[in-house]
Amino acid sequence: MSDTLLELEGVETFYGRLQVLFGISFCVRLGEVVTLMGRNGMGKTTTVRSIMGFTRAAAGSIRMTNHELRGMPVFKIARNGIAIVPEGRGIFPNLTVREHLVIAARNHDARPAAWTPARILQLFPSLAERSHHLGYQLSGGEQQMLAIGRALATNPTLIILDEATEGLAPLIREQIWHCLRKLKDGGQSILVIDKNVDALTCLADRHVIIEKGRVVWTGTSQMLKDEQEVQRRYLGV
Repeated sequence: MSDTLLELEGVETFYGRLQVLFGISFCVRLGEVVTLMGRNGMGKTTTVRSIMGFTRAAAGSIRMTNHELRGMPVFKIARNGIAIVPEGRGIFPNLTVREHLVIAARNHDARPAAWTPARILQLFPSLAERSHHLGYQLSGGEQQMLAIGRALATNPTLIILDEATEGLAPLIREQIWHCLRKLKDGGQSILVIDKNVDALTCLADRHVIIEKGRVVWTGTSQMLKDEQEVQRRYLGV
């Protein structure tokens, strides 16, 4: 049996008449952390939007455990086991931390080690201390932790993080990376976008680099560390 969880093949996406993705193909396997990398405006977020159905792909295939997602409504894609931590976090300003977690809680597969609100607050002790605070009262880092916790509350098979640590203080970034390492160690499949190459190569199993809507390089963390010319050409580091 294949261990492929998410697979994109030949995905093309447009905004009106403007084509943004040109045949994107890659996969995420069970228990694997994969990154989407590239400079701003190269198609990373559009790839995520295409997976989630926010922007419908015009061509190609997007499969989750061999179920075709392209053309499905967003809520059905989520029910197939994908949760997203969006760029900008999407926190509701007038809901408390606990309310965010409670309304998202779902365990359709009856997993014995499910992510409950209580377990999520154990993962993020700073959120536990502010569990009755409203969304607008949280710092940017706390909001990002809450966005991750809200995604976990759905007990997804795959979590997608768009700009995992953008705009966060260095100490908070380290806490987020530590959290993602814990999730990986627990077998969580993750697709992550971020600009911190050093942190990503320490965390991820494989990397997919996108340039102008096309996949231009894929490889392991060790391969990316060794290929400095790839980093210079496509990541600007």
